Amino acid sequence: MPPPAKIYQGIHADRFGGMTPTGNIIRDAWVFGIIPEEQDCAGWLVAGIEDLYDKVSAAWQPYGHLPSRLPPELRERHDRIHAAAIARARQLGWDPELGDED
Repeated sequence: MPPPAKIYQGIHADRFGGMTPTGNIIRDAWVFGIIPEEQDCAGWLVAGIEDLYDKVSAAWQPYGHLPSRLPPELRERHDRIHAAAIARARQLGWDPELGDED
């Protein structure tokens, strides 16, 4: 019998509100309009997250994966989404200076 499929709990239930690689993928998908900001990806299987990663990576390519190279509208959306995520994570006790092993 195969192991049960891994199901993502959703960005809002993820560690420190999504301060994880998967959370970054989801936030960037919001930035590029790949998924709506209301979509937290709760209940998604790993294959769905991997597909989202591929789409996000393709969307970043023209900008060299650098927020500073985004056009103004996307840069503003990126700044808003990521600033809100950082503020929420700090409220939940996230410290950007600490690594996973600290």
